[in-house]
Amino acid sequence: MPPMMKRKKKEEEEAMSEPKTKYDRQLRIWGELGQAALEKASICLLNCGPTGSEALKNLVLGGVGSFTIVDGSKVEIGDLGNNFMVDERSVGQSKAKSVCAFLQELNDSVKATFIEENPDALINKNPFFFSQFTLVIATQLVEDSMVKLDRICREANVMLVFARSYGLAGFVRVSVKEHSIIDSKPDHFLDDLLLNNPWPELKSFVETIDLNVSDPVAHKHIPYVVILVKMADEWTRSHSGYLPSTREEKKEFKDLVKSKMISTDEDNYKEAIEAAFKVFAPRGISSEIQQICNDTCAEPSSNSSDFWVMVAALKEFVLNEGDGEAPLEGSIPDMTSSTEHYINLQKIYQAKAEADVLVMEKRVRNILKKIGRDPSSISKPTIKSFCKNARKLKVCRYRMVEDEFSSPSVTEIQKCLADEDYSGAMGFYVLLRAVDRFTANYNKFPGQFDGGMDEDISRLKTTALSLLTDLGCNGSVLPDDLINEMSRFGASELHVVAAFIGGIASQEVIKLVTKQFVPMSGTYIFNGIDHKSQLLTL
Repeated sequence: MPPMMKRKKKEEEEAMSEPKTKYDRQLRIWGELGQAALEKASICLLNCGPTGSEALKNLVLGGVGSFTIVDGSKVEIGDLGNNFMVDERSVGQSKAKSVCAFLQELNDSVKATFIEENPDALINKNPFFFSQFTLVIATQLVEDSMVKLDRICREANVMLVFARSYGLAGFVRVSVKEHSIIDSKPDHFLDDLLLNNPWPELKSFVETIDLNVSDPVAHKHIPYVVILVKMADEWTRSHSGYLPSTREEKKEFKDLVKSKMISTDEDNYKEAIEAAFKVFAPRGISSEIQQICNDTCAEPSSNSSDFWVMVAALKEFVLNEGDGEAPLEGSIPDMTSSTEHYINLQKIYQAKAEADVLVMEKRVRNILKKIGRDPSSISKPTIKSFCKNARKLKVCRYRMVEDEFSSPSVTEIQKCLADEDYSGAMGFYVLLRAVDRFTANYNKFPGQFDGGMDEDISRLKTTALSLLTDLGCNGSVLPDDLINEMSRFGASELHVVAAFIGGIASQEVIKLVTKQFVPMSGTYIFNGIDHKSQLLTL
């Protein structure tokens, strides 16, 4: 190969490997599919004070595709004390422009733009502006703008995350009409081994292994999967086809497994006894996955999302080829075993998983064709990922902000106010809404300007009591200390709180964009006075 061609090939290889090197750590968390989704995402940030800037900084470092900052304010001297994305040279300049330039320096592969306009004005006069984005991060908005923006984003199918820091308090709230998650990454999940419902190839392999082998070394290297499938078969033959269900039966089954041991140092049999609960697990898909399959959205149409098309295929698979089960994940855990047995088991599980993917792919293509869409519009890697995580699917639906504000759960509010652990979080939730009412009435936030603190405290208390009455909590009161502190905050954004709230917000954005992990389902409240973080579902 000529030297020039070699050099060109090397440059191309380096260019392709650069993102993997740059994002190596996070690729281990959300994988290449998650990173690809992040790199395609277009983010809009409303207000680039410290809270918004910190949230966006985390996404820029993570490799988000592009962002647009909307902020009509200028950098002031006070901003230098709480926003690390501006400096002395920025004073008097456009805040959106300054923050945009700083963030662009952190990752030049991210496309960055800014608009010098007040976000509240933009929400009112140009609602169609937001439809171009994947997700909007709205920071430091007052209640009226939150309600309007939520309506706009839902109509345009744009994901929305609200974030606000206020003195030593803050909140984050996700608002999406519907969010489907393929890889929910649960903390604890049962291995997908189908020990309680083995398929023919696994049964055939198990039958080739003799548990009564005379060689003690071979006996102690039989994988626990084989032991349990054999023991389950033996049990069902003497119990009318039923697996153990009562406590006594489960104990009897474990004793049966233990009786096959020929020495006390057989780790494989100890593993089998410990893993016996996998045999007792109910057959078939979980109630949560069944609920998703029964959802009205699982009846596909030309407007169905890729997720619901694949759910429709899953539903068909479970009823037919799956014999009541979801597609097999295909991996097996570490276990005491001979190398030969372990590799053979791996091949059997992988072959079954691959066969299930092929069946699912065929069903997905047929459904797409039936609803008038391109049969290849859902990629094979996406279908493969769906099959691998078919037992971990989640669907989140969020209440409209307007509904929560106008008719929250009165029972939940009263319960939280009376609960010592949650009263602080609920107090801040009420006060963060009360300060917006205060602002609407007095054209300033409580404690925002020097002088008149006592009057502001009194007015805020009256406003908070009025709000509680409107929420249906007549007679409920908030602690005076909390009202006093809220007034002392003066609507300031402390950098340490803003960075924390911004971090939480960016974490939720990544969950939403990558469709991995489960986003928060309520309003997250940070209470910096008591060092507490709590979730309120109202």
